[in-house]
Amino acid sequence: MKRHLTTTLALATTAALALGACNGGGATSGSPGAAAVDFTATPAKGGTVEVLQNSDFSYLDPARGWDGGVNNFYRLVYRTLTTPAPGNAKDPNAIVPDLATGLGTPSDGGKTWTYTLKEGLAFEDGTPITSAEVKFGISRAWDPEIGIGSPYAKNVIAAPEGYAGPYRSGDLSTIETPDAKTIVFHLKKPFPEFDAVVGQVNMTPFPKGSGAGDSFIKKIIASGPYKLAAYTPGSLIQLERNPKWDPATDQVRTAKPDAWRFTMGLDPATIDERLLAGQGTDANAIAGTIQASTLPRLQAPQYKDRVLRMSGICTTYMSLNTTKKPLDDVRVRQAINYAVDKAAVQNATGGTQLATIATTILPTTVAGHKDYDLYPSPGHKGDVEAARKLLAEAGRSQGFSMVLDIRSQPKMQKQAEAIQQSLKRIGIDVQLNVIDTSTYYETIGTRSQQHDAAITGWCPDWASSAATFIPPLFYGPTITDKGNPNLAQLDDPAINKRIDEVGAMSDLEAANQQWGDLDEQVMKLAPIVPLNVEQAVYLPGRNVAGLFASPGAATGGIDFVLVGLRDADES
Repeated sequence: MKRHLTTTLALATTAALALGACNGGGATSGSPGAAAVDFTATPAKGGTVEVLQNSDFSYLDPARGWDGGVNNFYRLVYRTLTTPAPGNAKDPNAIVPDLATGLGTPSDGGKTWTYTLKEGLAFEDGTPITSAEVKFGISRAWDPEIGIGSPYAKNVIAAPEGYAGPYRSGDLSTIETPDAKTIVFHLKKPFPEFDAVVGQVNMTPFPKGSGAGDSFIKKIIASGPYKLAAYTPGSLIQLERNPKWDPATDQVRTAKPDAWRFTMGLDPATIDERLLAGQGTDANAIAGTIQASTLPRLQAPQYKDRVLRMSGICTTYMSLNTTKKPLDDVRVRQAINYAVDKAAVQNATGGTQLATIATTILPTTVAGHKDYDLYPSPGHKGDVEAARKLLAEAGRSQGFSMVLDIRSQPKMQKQAEAIQQSLKRIGIDVQLNVIDTSTYYETIGTRSQQHDAAITGWCPDWASSAATFIPPLFYGPTITDKGNPNLAQLDDPAINKRIDEVGAMSDLEAANQQWGDLDEQVMKLAPIVPLNVEQAVYLPGRNVAGLFASPGAATGGIDFVLVGLRDADES
């Protein structure tokens, strides 16, 4: 998820986060000796959960949105054939059935997958969800304007040449619906993890013919336990119960609250102050990681028992556009990797409590991680001499100017300024292009609008495999004009060939080891600068319960599907 990272909760979770060591254990709070609040307690039924946010979600339409924060929101209102397990599951990395009765049945050497739908499935208006609606919703991923989210459907499922979604091209013949309960997918080639693909957010079913153009920009058609009650873009989202959702069909979502209220557009400092005070409905509130400037205040006795810490599973990095001069020269990109003061970026992120320095693409929590550092420097402060030598070899000893795209948030701007100062030491003049958070990922994912570099991040779409990291970010054949996750626009024949080879391996454990080796091979080309893996420190309201993170969901922190209130009468 993703899935680019987004900053939706408070100042913001720029990483999807897992509890502890991604073991799906309960949330831990406080410090030794503190009477810690048990945030994993089972919530009561009823009440309204409050979510305090700095910015709006990217899109309500799951064919368009594909980032940690909004993916979490989608789990409340939408369902798919499969879905990541909830955070309290025995294996929170698992993919489990959702609309389907079980996981898929492969045939034809793994090129055909069949699923059977459960009984009793319906949209919010009572219309039954059949295989036809599932097929229609999935086929929206091919629409060139709407389908800018998750790329897996288009990358994995076979489709006729030039197919452009149901509104332009009609029926997608490579997905069959022999009856109302059966759906059959024909793939381009075997893909052992296809069960995870049909759990992507853009696999959401919709009534046939719905959702054309901008129809789902301000409204939705829910299939999950909640439906949209009100939406004021940039300000407020209210969810209420969907009476057509049958809990007997859903083993993932507990849906304890009666309602959810997302208050957006709040200043990060205001969010922190409200959480610290915990007055009124803010006792029922959750938000993103607190600001670095607030950390010292959490040592006070009245706050210690409410501090919730989660470790990160996403890599924050700076992409380098390999199609732009002089970044098309690998020596220039390598020089930038040497020159960036990652310790300064870590400090800008909030210090060691909020970030761990990264030297690889894959974080340690993703299967396949390999530990290496191709561009070392003392204290991770940058090797200026090594960088200058490479620039001289590339004929750029006098430096050059470049434009860095960043989000309009204080923390991200501090990170960018640290990079700006780092590269100034080797004669590179970095100009900052600040983009509104709600449109950031669409902008940098549109090739015609992309500049030289961008600070962004990547989370695993399913944590059991590095296949959700390397291919989306560095596989040349899937570069698109819009919704392009390969921000470096790397299209290297050797890398492409190796991705094809590892992706075809049926032994996933062996494949993950190969992904780790490929991580290092990619970084020799320096298409990105890994910066850090962000941790999170939360301060939930004292009345909130059911706080877990699902590493498999890569949703941006607390997994909403289990959240509720300790005492519903306090809502």
